[in-house]
Formats: sequence, structure tokens, C-alpha cells
Amino acid sequence: MCKSCYWLLLLAAVVLVACGQKKKKKMTGGDAVNVEEFIEVYPALQLPFTYADTSFPATENDSARIAPEILHQFIPDSVTQKVFGPGVQPGYYPVGAVQAGKGGEFYLLTRGVSKERKVLLITAHDKQKQFIAGLPVIKLTRNTDVSISMTIDQRLNISKDLTQRLPNGIEISGHDVFVFNQAAKNFSLIMTDSLGDGFTELINPIDTLPRKQKYAADYSDRKMNLISIRDGQREGRFRFFIHLEKNNKECVGELKGDGVFVSPTVAEYRQGGDPCVIKFTFSNNGVALEEVEGCGSRLGALQCSFNGEYPKKKEKKKTTARQE
Repeated sequence: MCKSCYWLLLLAAVVLVACGQKKKKKMTGGDAVNVEEFIEVYPALQLPFTYADTSFPATENDSARIAPEILHQFIPDSVTQKVFGPGVQPGYYPVGAVQAGKGGEFYLLTRGVSKERKVLLITAHDKQKQFIAGLPVIKLTRNTDVSISMTIDQRLNISKDLTQRLPNGIEISGHDVFVFNQAAKNFSLIMTDSLGDGFTELINPIDTLPRKQKYAADYSDRKMNLISIRDGQREGRFRFFIHLEKNNKECVGELKGDGVFVSPTVAEYRQGGDPCVIKFTFSNNGVALEEVEGCGSRLGALQCSFNGEYPKKKEKKKTTARQE
């Protein structure tokens, strides 16, 4: 074979290979992007996968940035606004994708960064690549004084571990476990030994959900105790969030999930694989909680209990801005 023919064949082979490789689109804005192109920028992750506060890079690679207007085509802005607040335009960066079911379901892990906050967001998507639910599993601010790490194991349990060193040198820790609840279409907290997220205020993660049902309200007997009830996705169900601090903080914990009415005023929380069962008894003025099965470990110790009566709080009146 002549030498020039060899080089021509080699050049043709290189061109064919280059043509066969599909170039990934950039997500920085300006170009139309479909859902397949969006998902393609997320590299596949192997389980178990761990991400921590130290995993956030000191400086971001702007070429990998996902513009908010592109991200929000596929992940609702209502999910990110709960963390960053309305009007804030963070930079988003793909961390990776996790296969989450034999039917084609998957998780996307996205890093969100603004001047005030850094967040690791996990979103669940169905086999048609449609968004189902989101979980901001790591939230960092300038005031965050805890170390946080998150691990997704082979069973798709999402574990969050928190560590804080007190001024006296004592180190305290917290541990939360989340799973994706297919029936409820959300991420459910199934186990907690809560330390919080380094925030000093009590944050109600379901506060913005509708509260049109009869017993949908907030119930509390003191500042750091909260039983929040919001409308369920189906009749006869409701969503709840419980945060309790008892016995001089010897018993501290949270529980989030779905309740089912078994009578007009009585409901229960039962979650498959979770030994904790709680009965809610509602009245016009409050709610009483009773542990049917032990939930003490959720509050840090077996002797701790969710039992108690909690008065209904008055709903704050919404104010509208006065037009000048």
C-alpha cells in the first residue's frame, strides 16, 4: 500500500470516529436542550456513593454550570426556592446519576451554590424521565458549624451524618436516614437522631404545603416542639412533620411522613419497614400523640417518647405588600 493511501485511510477512520461521537451540549444557556441532553451531563455513579461538605469545590468550573432556566425545565423551581429563597439565582452543577429501580427510575444529584448557601439536591425521576420529588440532603451556610456527609447505599437508603464540636471539646453527632416513598411520591425520613443542619432556627420543611383539610394546622406546646399537619395527596390522608425537644434536650428528634385516618378524628402513621407506629387523636383545639409501637430511638433514647398533647396554634395572617 502506498504511503499516501495509508494516511488517507487513517484520516478517514479518525473522521468516522469523530462523527460517531455525539458532543454533549453545554447547559450554560442560549441553546435549546431536551431532557435526554440534560440527563446526559450527569455521570453515572457507583454505589455506595458518599458526598460531604468537604466535597464542595473551592472554585466551580463554569463550563459545567447548568443555568437556572435550563435546570428548571426539568426540576421545578419550587424545589430550589424552598432552600435558596425566591429571587435567588444559584449556579447549578451536575454531580451524578444513580439508577434507582429496575423499571428505569433514577436519581440525579445536583450541587447548588449561591453567595450564602451551598446545597446538595437529590431528585427522583420516573422511567419517562419526569420529575417526582426532591430532597436537599446537604445544606450549608456561612453559619453552619457542623460537618455533614451523605451516603447512598446499595439499597438506596440515603444516610446523613452530622458532627459538631462544642466549645468544651465534646463532640456530638446526628444521623438521619431517608428513603424514596413510591406511594407518597416523596423522600421520607424513616430514622433520625437529629442534630439539625447547623441552623439555629426550627425549619418546617412542609410549611408551604396546602392546609385546607379540617385538621391541617400547626400544633405546639413550646417553641422547639412542633407537630405540623398539611393536606394529603388523597382523601383520608395527610402529611406531617414532627420536631420535639424534651427533657432538657436529652430527647431530640424529628419524624416526617404520611398519616392515614382510621376514624373521623383518629389517624395513624405506619410505614413499611419502620417499627415506629404513632396514633394521632385530633380535636378542634389540639392533637394528642400516642406511640402504638416504640419510636423512642427516633428521639435519641429508648426512654424518650412522642406521647403528649399539643394545642393548636393560631395561623398567622398573610399580609400583602402595600402598593405605593
